[in-house]
Amino acid sequence: MNDIADAPIGLNARDSHPLDVIFRPRGVALVGASERPGSVGRTVMWNLLSSPFGGTIYPVNQRRSNILGVRTYPSLAELPERPDLVVVTTPAPSVPAILREAVEAGIPGGIVISAGFKEAGPEGIALEREIAEITAGKMRIIGPNCLGVMNPVIGLNATFAARSAKAGSVAFLSQSGALCTAVLDWSLKENVGFSGFVSMGSMLDVDFGTLVDYYGNDPQTKAIVVYMESIGDPQRFLSAARQVSLDKPIIVIKAGRTAAAAKAAASHTGSLTGSDEVLDAAFRRVGVLRVNGIDDVFDMTDALAKQPLPKGKKLCIVTNAGGPGVLATDALSQGGGELAELSAESMAAFDAMLPPMWSHNNPVDILGDAEPERYAKCLEIAARDPSIDGMLVIMTPQGMTNPTEIAQHLSLYAQNLGKPVLASWMGGDSVAEGDDLLNRAGMPSYAYPDTAVRVFNYMWKYSEALAGLYETPSLATAGDGHDRAAAQAIIGSVQAEGRTILTEYESKKLLSAYGIATTPTEIATNPEAAAALAQGMGFPVVLKLHSLTITHKTDVGGVILNLRDAEAVAEAYAKIKASVTEKVGAEHFQGVTVQPMAKLDGYELILGASVDPQFGPVLLFGSGGQLVEVFSDKALGLPPLNTTLARRMMEKTKIYTALKGVRGRASVDMAALEGLLVRFSELIVENPRIAELDINPLLASPERLLALDARIVLHPAEIADADLPKPAIRPYPIQYAGTWTSAKGETFTIRPVRPEDEPKAFDFHHTLSEETVRKRHLGPVALEDRIAHVRLTQLCFIDYDREMALVAFRKAPDGKDEMVAVARLSKLPGSDDAELNVVISDSAQHQGLGTEITERMIRIARAEGITAIVASLAEDNRDMRKIIEGLAFAIPLACAPDEPCLARLPL
Repeated sequence: MNDIADAPIGLNARDSHPLDVIFRPRGVALVGASERPGSVGRTVMWNLLSSPFGGTIYPVNQRRSNILGVRTYPSLAELPERPDLVVVTTPAPSVPAILREAVEAGIPGGIVISAGFKEAGPEGIALEREIAEITAGKMRIIGPNCLGVMNPVIGLNATFAARSAKAGSVAFLSQSGALCTAVLDWSLKENVGFSGFVSMGSMLDVDFGTLVDYYGNDPQTKAIVVYMESIGDPQRFLSAARQVSLDKPIIVIKAGRTAAAAKAAASHTGSLTGSDEVLDAAFRRVGVLRVNGIDDVFDMTDALAKQPLPKGKKLCIVTNAGGPGVLATDALSQGGGELAELSAESMAAFDAMLPPMWSHNNPVDILGDAEPERYAKCLEIAARDPSIDGMLVIMTPQGMTNPTEIAQHLSLYAQNLGKPVLASWMGGDSVAEGDDLLNRAGMPSYAYPDTAVRVFNYMWKYSEALAGLYETPSLATAGDGHDRAAAQAIIGSVQAEGRTILTEYESKKLLSAYGIATTPTEIATNPEAAAALAQGMGFPVVLKLHSLTITHKTDVGGVILNLRDAEAVAEAYAKIKASVTEKVGAEHFQGVTVQPMAKLDGYELILGASVDPQFGPVLLFGSGGQLVEVFSDKALGLPPLNTTLARRMMEKTKIYTALKGVRGRASVDMAALEGLLVRFSELIVENPRIAELDINPLLASPERLLALDARIVLHPAEIADADLPKPAIRPYPIQYAGTWTSAKGETFTIRPVRPEDEPKAFDFHHTLSEETVRKRHLGPVALEDRIAHVRLTQLCFIDYDREMALVAFRKAPDGKDEMVAVARLSKLPGSDDAELNVVISDSAQHQGLGTEITERMIRIARAEGITAIVASLAEDNRDMRKIIEGLAFAIPLACAPDEPCLARLPL
């Protein structure tokens, strides 16, 4: 069993994945096969016959003895053998009965091309519901209302498209069948090939998350391209996308950015589209690149396959004409990129080799008579400049230029500069040969510089998103010190009174339970009590409406500031009461709260949470105060957060620059602000009864972070706990944390791994002997490979829906926590089985820790719905063998030479 430095061994996904029956079938039954020219049934039949996938085809038609020369069968029950896949093209009302027959025949895969389901209204929705009940757990379904699927790698074409796609390394997934046919035509013209070509339809069963997972495990697939109208299961998509995007780019066109487009998409698929801003935040969170157009998709697929990602957003433009350089600069700035500031060394190098009239700036205008050598030397200089993240070379055909010769020289630099290099060969026939030379050499070339710049802007944004996945966060609070019981008591008390709105007093108490500082707040129900409280606090004070029903207090005159004596307090009490009574009624007035007047010497921020219909709880950070809607300076994010994610969320706002200190003002404590956002996200995920929460304003200054006001709304009590919205990204499973004391009296903390554990994991690997490593890895593995940052990041920053890793700590002699054991349970692709890996530090072995952590993993597997645990271990790993045999694993008495022993525990 392998340790924390190992990715799960898994099984060969191509041999075991349940979806192989759809994409690699050995036999296909076609229900609705026809010889009627122009019919869907005939087109699909012809495509199956003319494609070389090598499987048997079984046309099903009650009225004909053969179709296109192939014997037909009256029903699925009468087929001579069971096919892997059934394709259905008959009218929608007939589909449930056909699929019931397929399930009874044991056919495991289906493609429903037929239309007339949820996109057609209530009757279609009822048909889909019936299909779901028939096929649940027995058959995987693509569709309904789809074009079908192609696997060009094996020659399968189970679509009604007019032509077949070429084989390649891009998986194309689309909800729109019409877009599939358009992209197919384009790909044939541009010689683009696919590893998979899938029309998703209305995604009754198989959705984007399922297929991202599938093609993520497909060695033939190097990139995944998605046209999306609705996301399907958000949690499954985000889980799959985060896992896959670490190794393969996922490029998405998501329709519905505008309200009108969202409405059209919803009516097209019958699906909810959700908030576009939230979707953008979700994509950033998991490393998905969102683009705006079809050209962008394939431009990016090409660029990412040929060029390295930039480390930042600073571009150097080398051009032989000023105008195109200016256009490129505009496009760069509008897309968020920046012109690189040339270093003194670069300026000196350019001065030494360029004519005196060069631009002496970036864009580097090398003049219209630039020969190939001038271009090449400029590229070399730019590549050496550390302030430059990428280069764009622009060539315009002029009387003294040779576009082909320049391209020949530059093609030598296409792959070896360590930074992305893009080109724009502007013109027509005269530049075509040079353009082709560059593209074939691996330097993407575009007809216009603004297109090239758009690609660069996508590249650095994608690079930034991926960097967030690999960055190790600092430890904020990890839930330590939260008074969860107090928080639950407050929420329970409000519910017991039949309310959904917390008072400001209750809201602040709830925030305090999660370590979020608030202004002292006391309730007064008469003017005299208010004056007495103010006297005790010290003047000046603020009076605010205390109401069980009103949350926006300023709308009803419910806030009076800067009260400097008892008389002013009493007058303010009466004024608030009169205003509320006049505007909404006396029954909404339950008194006032008295608070010290906070000195507004910082920035007013807003920190909020609400529920998105698709993604569940969503967080908001931005500029706060009364004009929050006017300025609309905000960023969205999905909980849970860590410090890295909190900082990246804040970086999306304009106020972030000011918070770091501007014009002589000191910086806010940014680490403390990151920690506050982390605690806020924990409050939201641990209290799902909260529907809305606003802290506005949150006062941020170098000295403090203080919640001046808060508003919390709960979900109605009629909504059962099990039906409350859940986070799209699974939060930290704190329920699996605990302690254990060995027979020797040593106490260990055992809990799920966190991203912040990477430094401890680094130290852990230095405690493993070569013998321990050999037994766990079935051979030697160099320490530098086991402690590589990227590897440890992937194994500490995990998706708890896909794998669970327990880590054990004890106190080292210096009083610090020392990691001494790791156990990892990883789901196998397309299966409910999981693989177990365990390693114990040499100094902690033979205390029973291996048995304890393995037993905990077995309990977790049962709780997570795992059907069986599998494990592999070296034949001479007697200690681990003894542990798992004692826990009822089935294991061979003898293993094949040089092969691991495979153990299995059904659950």
